[in-house]
Amino acid sequence: MDKKEPEKFFNIIFNSIADGVFTTDDEGKITFFNKAAEEITGFTSDEAIGRYCYEIFRADICQSRCALKEVLKTEKEIINLPVTILSKNGKRIPISISAAVLRDEKGEVIGGVETFRDLSVIEELKKELSEKYTFGDIVSKNHFIHDLFNILPNIAGSDSTVLIQGASGTGKELFAKAIHNLSLRKNKPFIKVNCGALPDTLLESELFGYIKGAFTDAKKDKPGRFALANEGTIFLDEVGDMSPSLQVKLLRVLQEKEYEPLGATSPKKTDVRIIAATNKDLSELVNKGKFRDDLYYRLNVVKINLPPLSQRREDIPLLVDTFIRKFNAKMGKKILGVSDRVLRLLLRYDYPGNVRELENIIEHAFVICGGDRIELDCLPREITGGQMETASSLPMEEKSPFDQAEAEVIEKTLKKYGGDRIKTAKELKIGRTTLWRKIRKYGIA
Repeated sequence: MDKKEPEKFFNIIFNSIADGVFTTDDEGKITFFNKAAEEITGFTSDEAIGRYCYEIFRADICQSRCALKEVLKTEKEIINLPVTILSKNGKRIPISISAAVLRDEKGEVIGGVETFRDLSVIEELKKELSEKYTFGDIVSKNHFIHDLFNILPNIAGSDSTVLIQGASGTGKELFAKAIHNLSLRKNKPFIKVNCGALPDTLLESELFGYIKGAFTDAKKDKPGRFALANEGTIFLDEVGDMSPSLQVKLLRVLQEKEYEPLGATSPKKTDVRIIAATNKDLSELVNKGKFRDDLYYRLNVVKINLPPLSQRREDIPLLVDTFIRKFNAKMGKKILGVSDRVLRLLLRYDYPGNVRELENIIEHAFVICGGDRIELDCLPREITGGQMETASSLPMEEKSPFDQAEAEVIEKTLKKYGGDRIKTAKELKIGRTTLWRKIRKYGIA
């Protein structure tokens, strides 16, 4: 057989696949460039061959971490490394690359080969999904949270006091910021005060400030948070921990729009919107005599109840993806995602710390993880053993993580309505036929 026959044969194969493929010699100059590579980069084979790969790719890693240089030096493969290149016409194109060394018949390294896949369509779909399920910094596909998305602009458009109730870590501050950012006060301050973090005397001076000489160390006037938030929004977190004496003073602010700094002899007017939050049931505290009923009714003009993460498991894959993007940017890593077994594990966990705990889990995994995907051994020990099934007992073949989440939501909603499929379909915002098909698909009793 003619020596050129195998070369011709391989050229036909490489030019018929959808992924870009090019090879280089041991100096990094391109020796082969297939048709998919031409289509993705905009450079023809004639333009590329004989030039250094960085002249054609102009990728964001060319200077810091050239994949081909790395494989030629270490002789270890690189698989699915996400990078961004510039096409011939200057368009930024996201791709994933894999690289390996080329050897001759004697096993000597003679160059490198790199394959790459255009991720533009995938990134556009991710962006579309992100926009669909994102409201400000809030990420959710849960139907209840989406109902809140729909009414948040109306809540923000008013100047009414808002009370946000939810367990710690459910995202109360994110909702408060979203309301502020949608309001007419968005260009004014957003001031947060944690009412449970300070003793009474300090909290009072933090809220209302003091004047010079109010006490021994008061050398000059100090404005309080209400003064700093003037014309903006003040977010009173954990308002349920406020003492009875401070409750009276807060009630005065709500009723009279005024307060007195410590040591002052006359009140000051304030123009702020108050958003309060608590992880306690204020109505129950009122019944126990631990919270003033008149203050409760003043705060409870618009109430938002946030569900715990255990009741919105369909959000877990979205949140995991969001946190991975966040920590990739923060830590300069290129982690692509989590393994299926990790996602199954995360979908089953109860999250006593809610969204904040999930974020901490992913951050812990980023610190431990040495590869490009989060595996079971990257997770905290208390997640992989003790509080739920151990990693070794998890079955390999199950529903996909997304099917698992959807099945759990459908089952919980059916239980909520005593098996009523009409009400279940209405709450989930899907047709009854679709619901019936999904019930059969997931084998829900």
